[in-house]
Amino acid sequence: MSAITAQDVNKLRTMTGAGMMDCKKALTEADGDFEKAIEILRKKGQKVSASRSDKEAKEGSVFIKVSDDKKEAVLIALNCETDFVAKTEDFRKLGQTILDIAFSKKPATTEALLAENAGGLSLNDKITELVGKIGERLQVSSYVIMKGEAIIPYVHAGSKLGVLVSLKGVNSKDVTEAGKDVGMQIAAMNPVAVDEKSISPDIIAKELEIAKAQILAEGKPENMVEKIAAGKLNKFFKESTLLPQAFVKDSSKTVAQYLDSVTKGLTVAEFKRVAIG
Repeated sequence: MSAITAQDVNKLRTMTGAGMMDCKKALTEADGDFEKAIEILRKKGQKVSASRSDKEAKEGSVFIKVSDDKKEAVLIALNCETDFVAKTEDFRKLGQTILDIAFSKKPATTEALLAENAGGLSLNDKITELVGKIGERLQVSSYVIMKGEAIIPYVHAGSKLGVLVSLKGVNSKDVTEAGKDVGMQIAAMNPVAVDEKSISPDIIAKELEIAKAQILAEGKPENMVEKIAAGKLNKFFKESTLLPQAFVKDSSKTVAQYLDSVTKGLTVAEFKRVAIG
C-alpha cells in the first residue's frame, strides 16, 4: 500500500472540499488513487444523502435570474436543513451554479436540470458531493421558467421568498417599479391566482362546497343557500385573487386599478411565488 502523505490529503481536500479525515480515509481505502478516492467521497455523500432522506429541508434560498431584455426568467429554490448551511459560501455557490445552468439550458423538468453537466459531473452529483461535505440533506424544491413581455423579480425575507411577475400591456414603458410593487403584494398576500378566470374549476367547486356547508351550519333557509354561497364566492375572488385585491401601498385602489394608472392596459399575465419552509 502506498504511503499517504499530508500533501496528498491536502490535494484531495482542495479538489473536493471534503474534510481532512474524510480525505485521508478515502485515499487510504483507494490505495492513493485520487480518482478512486473522489469516487469513495462521492459514495459517502450518497450514503449521507440516503441516511438523511427522512430529514426535513425547511431552510435554504431562492435564486433568480432575469434576461437583460426582461423577457425570460428562471427561479430555483435550493433547500437545506439549517439556516447556518444556507448562509455558507459553498451553498450559495452551488445555488448559483444550478441557476446559471438552468438559465442557459432551460431543461423542461427538475430531473432534466439535475442531469445537466457541471464541470464533468451532473448537478445531481454536485449536490451529492456537498451533502457529503456538510452532512445535511439538500434538495432543489422549485424550478420555474417564465417567458413574457416584461418579467420583474422580487426577493424578500433574506432570499427565503421569491416572486416572478409577468406583466403585459407594457406599451414600451419601464414597468420595473410597478412589477416590484406587485411582487411585494404577491409576497405579502399570497393570492391563489391572477383573477377569477385563472382559478381552476376544482378550487371554485371546493370553495362553493365549503360556503354551502357553513351556511347550512348557521341555520340559514335552504332556499337562500345558493344566493349566499355566490356572495361568499365573490368575496373569495376579491380577497384571494391578485387583480381585485386592495393594493397594499394604496388601499383606495385595487391592484388592477394601480397597474392601469401606471400605463393604460397594463396588467399581470402570470406570476409565481416560491417560499422556503
